[in-house]
Amino acid sequence: IAECLKKTPVHPRIAAAIKAAHAFGCDLRILSDANQFFIEKILEYHDLLGCFSKIYTNPTFVDEEGRLRIFPYHDSTLSPHGCSLCPSNLCKGQVLNNIQVSAPESERQNFIYLGDGSGDYCPTLKLGDKDYVMPRKNYPLWNCIFSDRAFVKAEVREWSNGEELEGILLHLINRISSERSIL
Repeated sequence: IAECLKKTPVHPRIAAAIKAAHAFGCDLRILSDANQFFIEKILEYHDLLGCFSKIYTNPTFVDEEGRLRIFPYHDSTLSPHGCSLCPSNLCKGQVLNNIQVSAPESERQNFIYLGDGSGDYCPTLKLGDKDYVMPRKNYPLWNCIFSDRAFVKAEVREWSNGEELEGILLHLINRISSERSIL
């Protein structure tokens, strides 16, 4: 499996954007319904793992027989998250909310949320009017947002390819950075 994951492409401009955002001091985190093993192997291969401070995903381990075991992020048998928008194994909105409330109000940061799947809609609804969401154009998240824009408070900046993602993301980081230096 690990060898196959090395073949997973990451657009060079997206990799450059991740490295640039990390170099600017952004706290990069991953919220994914994939799994720890897949994400870490792909990021390691592309030399991006060290750019992320935390990965919120389904935990994994390789058992004594070499089999990959994947577990749900939220154990629904112990405490179901109760979100009708998300699968039982992970409510990204709940995770994002926990990240938001864990920082003291004085240290509240602007969030820039990138996503493309329908599972990214719930956390998009948790973003405030000083935050940004970057949905991939013509993908499920983009469709959810634009089917009824009234529910989304964050500023929406769509992208279609790696070049657009990089340009928009770095522009937003510079904008937020310059606004903070004015305050």
